[in-house]
Order: sequence, then structure tokens, then C-alpha cells
Amino acid sequence: MLDDSKNIGLISMKITSVEYVVLDEHHPFVFIHTDDGVTGIGECFRRQPLVTKTVIEQLLAPTLIGKDPIDTEARFRDMATAGQALEIGGAIWIGIAGLDIAMWDIKGKYLNLPIYQLLGGKVREKVPVYASSMARDLTPLQEANRALSFAEEGYSGYKLHSAVPGKIDDPSDQTIDTVTEVRKAVGDDMDILVDVNGAYSAHHAIEIGKQLEELGVFHFEEPRPHYDLPGLAKVANALSIPIASGEMIYSLYEYKELMVRGKIDIVQPDIVKTPGFTTLIKIANLADSLGIPITCHNTQPTISTVAHAHFVAATPGAPYAQEYNIESVSIRDQYPILSEPLQIIDGFLEVPDKPGLGVDLDMKMVNKLKT
Repeated sequence: MLDDSKNIGLISMKITSVEYVVLDEHHPFVFIHTDDGVTGIGECFRRQPLVTKTVIEQLLAPTLIGKDPIDTEARFRDMATAGQALEIGGAIWIGIAGLDIAMWDIKGKYLNLPIYQLLGGKVREKVPVYASSMARDLTPLQEANRALSFAEEGYSGYKLHSAVPGKIDDPSDQTIDTVTEVRKAVGDDMDILVDVNGAYSAHHAIEIGKQLEELGVFHFEEPRPHYDLPGLAKVANALSIPIASGEMIYSLYEYKELMVRGKIDIVQPDIVKTPGFTTLIKIANLADSLGIPITCHNTQPTISTVAHAHFVAATPGAPYAQEYNIESVSIRDQYPILSEPLQIIDGFLEVPDKPGLGVDLDMKMVNKLKT
């Protein structure tokens, strides 16, 4: 039971400062400090960290100082208003995402609860993950051998990125040859997911999609860019294979359009873009009302992965394996910033049980990597 001093109605914590850091040149994080001594950690999407720095330090942080971080919905609206998020878009949402995650971390730490409990409690004890290959320079046989190695480690799914973004209907595309080799290598017990990052025309996506259906592919991701809603709908209507999309958009309104007009079968929000737990909750409710399951997009394997794990653990509408980046990432692999590295065992990620996000950073390593 919570003591009276931490009754939500009596909380009067205030944000005293917001710190933005970039680690190893590419990985942006935020720290929100409070007058109660509780500090929250958040992560932002990794692209253009200097733009995110300006957004946070000049637009978003000033609107948070002196306010209560426990009131996450109110703080979210403060930031969206200050940043004119609906007009300006992506860069603002990315900044809000990191700050929102940090405030949920504060809320959990202050109330002595893991975030998954703040979200309603666990509906699954651990989170299944699939191995996501980001390589685009492997031969079909090399990709197949790689997929087999992860199947042997206990992963139940493997995603390949076989097409080159921006090269529409590239004649050198090896998607079908690659999936054929992967299927031969792993057999029928491993799910194969295919992400082409919008690199097909609608008619070519339908042609490729029919072949992927024959190969038993679990989902076909971004056959058309997210903004081509009629094209996505055309592909979805023509195929039985589930169409997945959502990693490239931010606001709840965009997700509504994608699900309703784009007719996708699986929605893929990313907490470091979406932004944050505050929006993910709303997307989950919207998706649930439409009968559309969630598979989170997740390429950042530290705080972002932890945040997604809490969300998936507490979300009935996220029943499938979630994305886990298998490429080398410096702050996980060469210079690990988590005091206790995350463990993937037999294709499952354990959800931290400590308050807030439930993880601590190695601050000596963090300070060493600041750029």
C-alpha cells in the first residue's frame, strides 16, 4: 500500500531541469530532474540528434520547468502546444517522445511501481521478440545462414530488409530469392517477416506479395510508403498476407488514417517517435476498437526496447513477437550503457520489475560517451 505522502492527489513534485545528451555521436537521451530527487530517463529517435537537441532545449524543456511530471497527460499537451506539434510534425514529436518516456519513468519510481503496472498490469510475463536483420548487402544464402543461426538461438521469427528504399521496383531486388533460401534453411517453424520500406509500386507489391504468401511469410511490411493510403489499401485488398505499417508516422491522427484508409492489418508504432507512452496508450485503444493488432517497430536496443517491453507486457492487443535489432549497436555491444544488459533467452525478453522503467544506466560509461 502507498503511504499518504505518496497519494497521487497530494503529489507536488516539480521538474527542476532537463538534460539532453548524445552518446557516441548518434544516440540521444534525456534526463528529467525533480526537486524530490527523482530522475527520469528517456530516449529519442536517433536521426538528426542536433535537431532534437534544439527542439528540446529551446521549445519543450522551458514549458516543463516548475511543473509536476506525474501529470503526464497535462505535460504532453503542454509540450505539443509549445512545439506546435500538429503543424511542425516529426522533429517535435521525437523530442516529446523522449521527455514523455522520462516522465513515466519518474511516475513509476515515485510510486514504487514498474511502468507495466501503471499501464494496467501484465497480460504476459515475458515478451517474445523476433530477430530483425538490418543488413541490405547479404546474398540470399548468407541471409539464410544468418536466419538459421538465430533460429538455433530460440528466436521464433526473423525479419529481412531486402529492398532498397527509394529504388522503386528495382530490377536487382532479390526479395523472393532471399525468402526462398531463408525458408529452406529454417523450415516451417520460424516466422519470416519482410520489410521493403515502401520500395514497390502497388502493382509490383501485389505481384511480390502473392509469392510471399506461397512462401508462408508472416507479414509484408511497408509495400507502399505510409503516405500512399490508397496504394496501401489496394495492396491490402488484393492479398491475404497481413500488411504492416506505421514506423514512419507520429500522431494519433496519422495512425487513424493509416488504419482506416490504408486498411493495414498490423500497426507498428515506435515509442521514440509516436511519441511516448501517452500516445502509445491511445493508439492501442484505437487499434483495439478496429481489431488491428500491434507489433512495435523497435530498432534501438536499450531504453527504447525496455519501454516497448513494458508496453507490450501490459497490452492485450500486442500478441505477436516484437522487433529486436540484431545488428551491432555501440551502446549495447561495445560500450554498454545499461548497468545490467538485457537478456534475450530462447527468443523472450524479461520485463524489468523494478520501479519505473526498471533499469539503471552505467553513468561512468554515459559520461565517457557524451559528445
